[in-house]
Amino acid sequence: MSQSSTRLPYGNGRDALLAAVVDVVAKKGLRGVTYRAVAARANVNHTLVTHHFGSIEGLLGATMEWAFQRSIEATRLERIADFDEEFADSLIAAVSKEPELQLFQFEMILESRRNPKVRSLVERLYAGYIGTVEDALTRRGLDTGGQTSLAIFAALDGLMFQLVTISDPVTIRAAVIRVGRLVSVLQTSTDTSGGVFDSTAATS
Repeated sequence: MSQSSTRLPYGNGRDALLAAVVDVVAKKGLRGVTYRAVAARANVNHTLVTHHFGSIEGLLGATMEWAFQRSIEATRLERIADFDEEFADSLIAAVSKEPELQLFQFEMILESRRNPKVRSLVERLYAGYIGTVEDALTRRGLDTGGQTSLAIFAALDGLMFQLVTISDPVTIRAAVIRVGRLVSVLQTSTDTSGGVFDSTAATS
């Protein structure tokens, strides 16, 4: 994957500013987020930042929500219970096409270690992702109790981090498909035990 960054083409006004934040953070980290840097990237007047968001904190919070929704739509995470090769391909294609979305979120996650205000944003971000996985599994009749959803998402989260940093799509694709065995084991366990997940089966 190329490490170069280009401005994400997401319309004008408010969306352009949100896309600009994602792009600035992907290139320069959170320390690069200023009113002028974001406005310049969006090709708008910097006064529009305060007009739409009030502050840098408000801008980052709105960008987190925006990046989450973009990621959910692009990766089709609600299809995670299928966990077939088509899902693996669509996930990797989506992240490879817009790596800035993931890089922004990872930067925010790291910043949450230092900034309590960012931590609350990150907690909501993870709750949204894990909730999406949980809902998808529940629709398949799988009773995970939350822990399996966390484990599955954590595995994918780590793989996507590697995809946008040190690894290649072929290697990651194979790993994503292997993670899918968790869902297969969960489905088999539920079918044979009347809806009670036997955690020992997933590690055998």
